[in-house]
Amino acid sequence: MESSDRQGVILAELRARDRVTVPEIAQLVGCSEMTVRRDLDALARDGLVRRVRGAAVSALTGEETPFPVRSRAGVEPKRRIGRAAANLLRDGETVVIDSGTTALEVAKACRDRRLTVVPLSMHTANALTGVAGIRLVLPGGDLRPTELAFVGPLTEHAMDLLRFDAVVLGCCGITARDGLTGHDLAESTVKRAAIRAAKRVIVVADASKWGATAFSRICAPDQIDVIVTDPEAPAEQVAAFRTAGTEIVSA
Repeated sequence: MESSDRQGVILAELRARDRVTVPEIAQLVGCSEMTVRRDLDALARDGLVRRVRGAAVSALTGEETPFPVRSRAGVEPKRRIGRAAANLLRDGETVVIDSGTTALEVAKACRDRRLTVVPLSMHTANALTGVAGIRLVLPGGDLRPTELAFVGPLTEHAMDLLRFDAVVLGCCGITARDGLTGHDLAESTVKRAAIRAAKRVIVVADASKWGATAFSRICAPDQIDVIVTDPEAPAEQVAAFRTAGTEIVSA
């Protein structure tokens, strides 16, 4: 099991329980206690756990799961989704790529492409900085801590001034009734501005996002052209989107 997978298991266990010991984690992930301690040290440096003698407790608070936690969860499905979404883009196109961990995998999969990309986070921008064939145009604005997402009137104004062949959006939740939703109001406003400026709306969402509804509505179901997801997405929700005319790509 890779370190990102082990750390994802540790964080999931800490969401279920207040405290887990090093021997318990070692048994759970099938590795040595020394390896577990290194994983806990890495999580502690990111502010996700607190080390106590022989154990760890969660340091997470709030409704939105922090970026470092999400980046360790469902890594392989997100990579597959990222590659499949990148294949939907054509060389020479102008594209907005959203903030978030799944959108970041889309950016990584675009490194051998010829595109003009406007990233909605510094995580995405960093993944494409200095890449031959990628023209990177930063939208400006304020940066949300940890998420490093561009938000605020400067970012929205950039979306209003530009036009795109496609926008690739992540989400906190997606349902056939409510469409795309997110936790952060400022980010949702930027996403809506990007949708207005784009010809095609491509949503990337692993199975964990389906059936969930977050606080802020980003767009209605009929505004989504393509959803790239994984085979674990709920069949009834997928069928409802297909019936409404949305293309579903399973990666």
